[in-house]
Amino acid sequence: MADQEQIDIDTLLDMPAPERSRTGRASALARLLHQDCTHLLELYRERESLLSDHTPAGDRIVSLSLSSPDLSSDEQVRLLHSALRKCLGLLECLILREEEEMGELEGEYETARKSVRDRLGHLLHSTKVLLETDEDVTPDHQCDEEVDGVVGTFGAKMWTYRVLLELTHWADSASQTLHVLHSEREGKEEEI
Repeated sequence: MADQEQIDIDTLLDMPAPERSRTGRASALARLLHQDCTHLLELYRERESLLSDHTPAGDRIVSLSLSSPDLSSDEQVRLLHSALRKCLGLLECLILREEEEMGELEGEYETARKSVRDRLGHLLHSTKVLLETDEDVTPDHQCDEEVDGVVGTFGAKMWTYRVLLELTHWADSASQTLHVLHSEREGKEEEI
């Protein structure tokens, strides 16, 4: 079933469909990104089997509240765009750190990590288009900043785990928020 869903979303995203709205494409891309993030997290858990027994402590690394009832869907997308920029910055730092420690490897984890980075970049561009703004799409995080006071190998692995959890969380939030926006905009177009 998951494979069928993956194929359907891939097919939808690759189809040249002028009748498919920008919000529909962004929503489908967010769902695909969430699947990719979940897969990347599973691969990391398999690779670092010690982490399966640990739950990272602390608050969210990226903390923005999309659940305020006073926010319009467009405002939620603007906040989401900001959160996704932070996530891309964290992912870039994670990649840099892992490549410094292990060199450039080629395997399923690295392929999935690259796919997440690429799709996240595409989703940032999609949300920028939806916002009809000049919002920045570059990563919003400096890798030279101290990363949560990470010390030692286990600390680095936990930080990586937290970043992957964060990516999964925000990809899911993007999927839900963009689905709502798509439903709202499609409803308005049908009324016209």
